[in-house]
Amino acid sequence: MTENHEHDHEHITVVDEDGNEELYAVLFSFNSDEFEKSYVLYYPESAEDEEEIELQASSFIENEDGTQGELKPVETEEEWDMIEEVLATFLEDEDEE
Repeated sequence: MTENHEHDHEHITVVDEDGNEELYAVLFSFNSDEFEKSYVLYYPESAEDEEEIELQASSFIENEDGTQGELKPVETEEEWDMIEEVLATFLEDEDEE
């Protein structure tokens, strides 16, 4: 179903519709063969020390040169279900380490 789990805590800058920039830490990213997309789960850098963190999830389209890309909203309930399953597996793996 999914492959290529990464968790190296990279950072991304997200620009909202008003042009405001916010720095986010990447929890992990993965590819889905089922939906033929890449996904990234991330959270506000400012929330790193908080007990509860609100995660964001987006599909990700990388530029051809690999330098930047575009975040797209998750479009379907099926995609959300798959993301939740991958997140649950990721969290289980983290607990075992």
